[in-house]
Amino acid sequence: MDQRVVGILGGGQLGRMLTEAANRLNVQVAILDEENSPATQISTSPRHIQGSFKDPIKIAQLAAVSQVLTVEIEHVDALSLEQIQTKTGVVVHPSPDTIRIIQDKYVQKKYLTEHAPTVPIAPFREVVAGSELDSILEAAMEFEYPMMLKSKTLAYDGRGNKVIKNADEIQIAIDALGGGASKGGPGLYVEKWVSFVRELAVMVARSTTGEISSYPCVETVQSNNICHLVIAPAQIDGRIAAKARFIAEDAVAALNGAGIYGVKYSLSFNEIAPRPHNSGHYTIEACHTSQFEQHLRCILGMPLGSPALKVSASIMINIIGTGSGDAALKETLEACQTSLAIPGATVHLYGKSGVRKGRKMGHITLIGETMSDVIANTKDILKRVPGSVASDLSVDDSESRLWEKASPLVGVIMGSDSDLPAMRAAALILKGFGVPFELTIVSAHRTPDRMMEYAKSAHERGLKIIIAAAGGAAHLPGMVAAITPLPVIGVPISLKVLDGVDSLHSIVQMPRGVPVATVAINNSTNAALLAIRILGAHMPSYLAQLQEYSKLQEEEVLNKVNRLAEVGWEDYHV
Repeated sequence: MDQRVVGILGGGQLGRMLTEAANRLNVQVAILDEENSPATQISTSPRHIQGSFKDPIKIAQLAAVSQVLTVEIEHVDALSLEQIQTKTGVVVHPSPDTIRIIQDKYVQKKYLTEHAPTVPIAPFREVVAGSELDSILEAAMEFEYPMMLKSKTLAYDGRGNKVIKNADEIQIAIDALGGGASKGGPGLYVEKWVSFVRELAVMVARSTTGEISSYPCVETVQSNNICHLVIAPAQIDGRIAAKARFIAEDAVAALNGAGIYGVKYSLSFNEIAPRPHNSGHYTIEACHTSQFEQHLRCILGMPLGSPALKVSASIMINIIGTGSGDAALKETLEACQTSLAIPGATVHLYGKSGVRKGRKMGHITLIGETMSDVIANTKDILKRVPGSVASDLSVDDSESRLWEKASPLVGVIMGSDSDLPAMRAAALILKGFGVPFELTIVSAHRTPDRMMEYAKSAHERGLKIIIAAAGGAAHLPGMVAAITPLPVIGVPISLKVLDGVDSLHSIVQMPRGVPVATVAINNSTNAALLAIRILGAHMPSYLAQLQEYSKLQEEEVLNKVNRLAEVGWEDYHV
């Protein structure tokens, strides 16, 4: 595929998965890391270099056997890489100046503030070396408490961050982070506290020609400051997800060098990783092109692959060490054993020689036709993961917490709360089939602006179908259908006058080009079942449930047949 040798600084799990992708593309790699690293276990190349990826001599040796250099970790000697690129012509991706910028999170945010003004960044201030206490007290006057004190460098997995809730905690936080640059520790900076409900991440690919392509926005769930779960796609309003991708693309476009970048984001930008990232592991099974293959395509000048999901839903579970020793190893890997019996689950173990608390030993990726299916399978595995959300909470609380992650597929709207008794049956059917849905009031006549906004944004937010109920003039289903590209199912509601026939005629007689699938008067049950059938065309698990539902209906009728035959018509009571 490409005859150039790719030298990788770092042979951990990211280097291992990069090597797996390289093997499939017949791309030769040379790895710089200590003996028996996870990556070298699956590559017998004689080009591998044993040693530290921070050692300039070893980096030079790697460059001597490579035509392209890249990193699986940003904590490398950027100066050595810059000198190699200048003096030898060996290409380095991402560029050494980008690696240097990203290594220092204060510099990273300062750079993006100047070069990517569309990226929202929480206010931050540098802590002056030698005047740490005074600098932070001054920042508190501007930011107020609580604030975040952060290390500029070598901060990851929650390390290098401390919350300061009041003035009494300032010195404690400074000492906990090494005392600041004046005491030989890393430099520090203060960041304004940003409250957030979810942490999002977007993987962004940048080619050698500057082409930008982003993966779906995902949600990451942290446990003990380490990524525990990745939910793809993020179960949020589709417009927010699109904005997160736009911000991530703008941030990466401001940097130099090709490769895959992981961008973390909450209400504001958090940080960039100039390499494959934990939040992108799901792409191996769930996307047309994995983040690892995409990284190789980027740095070798190959056409970028599609970053789109090839499945409806995916969740990645990190396998984190619970302690040291054989017993801890068995406990850590118990979830992997459980996952072997679950359809759509794939285990990735990293070949690490020993386990310790907090060490990433592997991950499990689950894929499925619906997020509800994937959540259910994830829950089964999480029960075997020590310290997970499922083992920390009761089963009911865990189910509720995870169920909230599933974005609605069906929107159920009605013109008035008086329609709810008729629409309750639809809600019960959707709930019984495990279809995520939303139910709200949208009046075509009394809230026309709300109706317009709902109909226009429905597909952008992730809805697939709309069920609209209305009585009397019953304009809601037709007006919504005229605005949205989604299928609309109309439910005529019976009022005191004309028993709903007027509603039926209003909804069913839509002009050519504006279809509304109209069910019988008050028959929201059929509306829900029709919605599930439409979903089932692309999500076969719903079809299986519909077949079971039909079978139960048949059994119900046959039971009545037998009962009527047994007791006779005179004693049969309906």
